[in-house]
Amino acid sequence: MPWAKVYNHGFKGPGGWFIENSLTTLGQKDPVSEMNSRLWNSGVESDKDIARQRKRRLSYISNILVVSDPANPQNEGKVFLYKYGKKIFDKIMDMMQPEFPGETPVNPFDFWGGADFELKIRNVAGYRNYDKSDFKSPTPFLGADETQLESTYNSLYDLNEFVVPNYPNAHDANWFKSYDELKNKLETVLGLAVGAGATLRNEAVSQSAETAPIQSVSEPTIVAAAPAAAPAVAAEEDDTLSYFAQMAAED
Repeated sequence: MPWAKVYNHGFKGPGGWFIENSLTTLGQKDPVSEMNSRLWNSGVESDKDIARQRKRRLSYISNILVVSDPANPQNEGKVFLYKYGKKIFDKIMDMMQPEFPGETPVNPFDFWGGADFELKIRNVAGYRNYDKSDFKSPTPFLGADETQLESTYNSLYDLNEFVVPNYPNAHDANWFKSYDELKNKLETVLGLAVGAGATLRNEAVSQSAETAPIQSVSEPTIVAAAPAAAPAVAAEEDDTLSYFAQMAAED
């Protein structure tokens, strides 16, 4: 599959930070989402504000090949996992599902008809902005050199480990915590835990409106999205994944 679709929560309470992947990624019950639903349906506006602060966030993970990275030339020619948000995902979908008549759909993950992506990052109002990033014209990946293509193909990471529970040989065994582990941590962060077997007593506890800290990372200037080694179905398959599967079948 071209991407793994992951939900997570990040917020601060009296007992510290809660930064965890959501079990809704797997189509399972998640304690934060359950609490947010109760808060949202309470009919109290302050409860809705708390639910908004703790809402789940969506991100995507793809294989990429760094084509050019002047700041970190040692990365060039290597395959990495790249995590990105809605802005970049929308640009991918604009290529795959053009909005206007006469525009040709392009699968940017395709070896022979894909396109390089130029990542341009600006700071706008204190936040990272990707609006200037764009895809280049479609070209054969790595000049269609079979040796390089095979090497890249064999370097791809298996994205199933991010969307399949207890996936064998996953790089992070704690990528998804159990429901009880998440519930216990949530109680601790919200200052609701009073010992073993503690239950949530006061869900509308006031908490800081701060957002989770953003990690500063060095990002490549130009990347080419590499295709996944084999198509797979995520736990929460949506129309975009179905569309990609259709394109692959047509090829």
